[in-house]
Amino acid sequence: MKPVNLNQFRKRKARAEKTARADANALKFGRSKADKARDAAEAENAARRLDGHRRDDE
Repeated sequence: MKPVNLNQFRKRKARAEKTARADANALKFGRSKADKARDAAEAENAARRLDGHRRDDE
């Protein structure tokens, strides 16, 4: 049987858990570039529409 370095084992396990947690968060909270671009375009259109309805009384 080959001896095992417990420090390396512990660090490898911690790295794997951290990567798994990061992947889960990316799926849960991450947005694609297309989603961000679509939201930005919608916000720009809404701002343009609002400015178009502004009154020029002043």
